[in-house]
Amino acid sequence: MLQPKQRYYTSEDYWNLPEGERAELIDGRLYAMAPPSRIHQKLVMELSALFHQYVKSQGGDCQVYPAPFAVNLDADDKNWVEPDISVICDKSKLTDRGCKGAPDFIAEIVSPGSRKIDYSTKNTLYSDAGVREYWIVDPAKERTTVYRYEEDAAPTIFPFASDIQVGIYQSLSINIGDLLSEE
Repeated sequence: MLQPKQRYYTSEDYWNLPEGERAELIDGRLYAMAPPSRIHQKLVMELSALFHQYVKSQGGDCQVYPAPFAVNLDADDKNWVEPDISVICDKSKLTDRGCKGAPDFIAEIVSPGSRKIDYSTKNTLYSDAGVREYWIVDPAKERTTVYRYEEDAAPTIFPFASDIQVGIYQSLSINIGDLLSEE
């Protein structure tokens, strides 16, 4: 028996979602996004602030954007994602709609419903798109998985208690456990 054909969604569908509804468009499929937890939002806030303060203190040109912030990874309207944190150093990629092309750095804070997508689908997507560094911050497992695609495809896993040197900023290191201990 033939199965009904799955609908292929486009950027027009993505941009015309009902008010207040969030989703990501990956390879023609829309993935609904659940509201984030308090710990998720705390980590997004703390990490975004750290990156913003670092860039500002260094006189850098990079821009830091927390979600919701639309990123069109392939710059051809096929994939629209909303990473929890995006750092973009090439200002020509910034548009009124978000970022057109790969950010230099992306962090995703894992939620129960995003685990498979963050670890698998987005890892491949970000690597193929040219993202330089990708962090998967996993509160349930209390670890951060770091991919530095320019150096090696193998990930490095850091417990929350460890300092993590940021690959795109050699003089910046972050301890996720310290960010959470300020509860």
